[in-house]
Amino acid sequence: MKPRPRPSTARRLLSGAIGLVVLSLLVFVNQPMVAFGSNALHDFTINRLSYKQKYGHWARLPVPLKFRVNAIHAALLHTGKVLIIAGSGNNRENFEAGTFRSILYDPAKDSFTEVPTPTDVFCAGHTFLPDGNLLIAGGTKSYEVLEKDITHAAGVMKIKNESPAGGPRVFPKGTRLTAKDGRVYLTRADVTVPAAIAMQHGDEVMTHAGEAEVWVDAEAAGDASIVDHPAQYAVAGLTGLDQRNIYGLSDKITREKQEYGGDRTSYEFDPDTERYVRSGDMVHSRWYPTLAELPDGGVLAVSGLDEFGRMLPGDNESYDRTTKRWTAAPKLKRVFPTYPGLHLTADNRLFFSGSNSGYGSDTVGRTPGLWDLTNNEFQVVPGLPDPRMTETSSSVLLPPAQDQRVMIFGGGEVGESPVSTRRTAIADLDEPKPVYRPGPDLPQPTRYLSTVLLPDDSVLTTGGSSGYRGGEYRGQSRSDLFNVQIYRPARERFETAAESSVGRNYHSEALLLPDGRVITLGSDPLYDAAGENPGTFEQRIEVYSPPYLFAGERPVVGAGPAIVQRGGKADFATPDAGRIRTARLMRPGAVTHVTDVDQRSVALDLARSAGGVTLKVPKAKGLVPSGWYMLFLIDDKGVPSTGRWVQVR
Repeated sequence: MKPRPRPSTARRLLSGAIGLVVLSLLVFVNQPMVAFGSNALHDFTINRLSYKQKYGHWARLPVPLKFRVNAIHAALLHTGKVLIIAGSGNNRENFEAGTFRSILYDPAKDSFTEVPTPTDVFCAGHTFLPDGNLLIAGGTKSYEVLEKDITHAAGVMKIKNESPAGGPRVFPKGTRLTAKDGRVYLTRADVTVPAAIAMQHGDEVMTHAGEAEVWVDAEAAGDASIVDHPAQYAVAGLTGLDQRNIYGLSDKITREKQEYGGDRTSYEFDPDTERYVRSGDMVHSRWYPTLAELPDGGVLAVSGLDEFGRMLPGDNESYDRTTKRWTAAPKLKRVFPTYPGLHLTADNRLFFSGSNSGYGSDTVGRTPGLWDLTNNEFQVVPGLPDPRMTETSSSVLLPPAQDQRVMIFGGGEVGESPVSTRRTAIADLDEPKPVYRPGPDLPQPTRYLSTVLLPDDSVLTTGGSSGYRGGEYRGQSRSDLFNVQIYRPARERFETAAESSVGRNYHSEALLLPDGRVITLGSDPLYDAAGENPGTFEQRIEVYSPPYLFAGERPVVGAGPAIVQRGGKADFATPDAGRIRTARLMRPGAVTHVTDVDQRSVALDLARSAGGVTLKVPKAKGLVPSGWYMLFLIDDKGVPSTGRWVQVR
């Protein structure tokens, strides 16, 4: 047989091109089927038991429409319910309408209820008190105004009263203040100016003027009313000596951006009545503060923006849980950026990890260190790699708390910088001169990473984004990260976990639940998926089940005391005593802006007996602050029991 001639190169190229076109058409026509098959395979894979045993499993929580809110804060209460706080939810329309929301989620029943929310606790601070109440202080008094939206020059006016006579003077909203050149400014709110105080200094009597501050807006629109230097202003409606004794002072009046203003209100949320209970007002208005737990059960409020959007210059204050009142703490004057990560240590100091969110000097107050509250001394902890990239980072006291090691994760440059880091670092606070040492890198540069302690002495890390608020990063319009890791402190390494299906960046939260799962919620992206239009707040909620929930039968915690004493012993029944290897007290989390200074895991000494275990609680207050904890018993396979609530006193 005569062999067929080999096709020419041109013919072969033409045939190949035709085949490629046909194949492309087939793929295009069958694209929905290909996608369906791919999704089906993915669903099959992630739902296999062998996959769950290695990586864990994510599930979407069905949230009824009327209970969907912009989750800004979340806290696990000792009733087992999750308090989800939105306040105005970073929504100006809600703020102006006075619509403030909080929701309670009950994981045991998968049910939701609405909680009346009296004021805008959006961006307040919070921490648990020894009785289990959640102290919530500060919040939002006014929303930011961007420069492009400011039509009238505005500024902070300090009204002074040099007269001891006549008592406080009240000036209503709209009071006119006039500059020497005739330009007029109007007060934005009512303001009460106290009388001056006459004080004896030796043989001389000195008068200390009373003063109060208030926003003022120019009567006339445009730039003509801008004042770029300190000046004095006359207050309208005064007569006689009041015209000389009462006057206004302002450093500047501009059309610059006006920051969010802090609030002074303070509440204790009662888990039993499920209501906000008003406590005393704060000394200073605060927005973005951290409330740090103290070993005596008190609380220290640190940092924040005041009612005019100015950084508080180290003016911290303390809360007395007995009188429910705030008092100034002038002996503890120290500057930190907003939402500083402050961790209570075994020796009763506060360790500032460097983590923070949002506002503050790019140089002052950002150095990590140990803060001694008895004398206000600050021991610097050096060695942090990428030291300028601590904004929107997260930090935890690694489990168990007895090891006194704090780990910082990721973070970004100050402000709206697109730069972020993969860096982790660990400081061993038991060392006489602690230093940060590098830890294993994160898979991607990450801001807003949620970090949750698990009862098996691991740390779940989830969510975050590489870019600012999930926005542009290295040419991509969105930068949310779906990869999830579990950090094993004993091995000093990350292990890959199942990927989440919902991106979470700014204003996202994650908490350990009593059943050992982790709930994740919130996210406030700057832009939509295309990177062109404003983003939409993420209201979907996911729950992650770690691999230990698929590793076999769980041990059981039976009868035992509801109250345990620091330094004391307690007996708990369990039919699984023979396989129990460790016991942990897990303090519930209270998180916002990936700042959670409450969560900690405390190891308990353990002795087994027939039908039960005897547990010993450490004695140090700084190691085991008074309050409610979840008791977990963990077996020889690393499987934890369901958490049982106990109160440590």
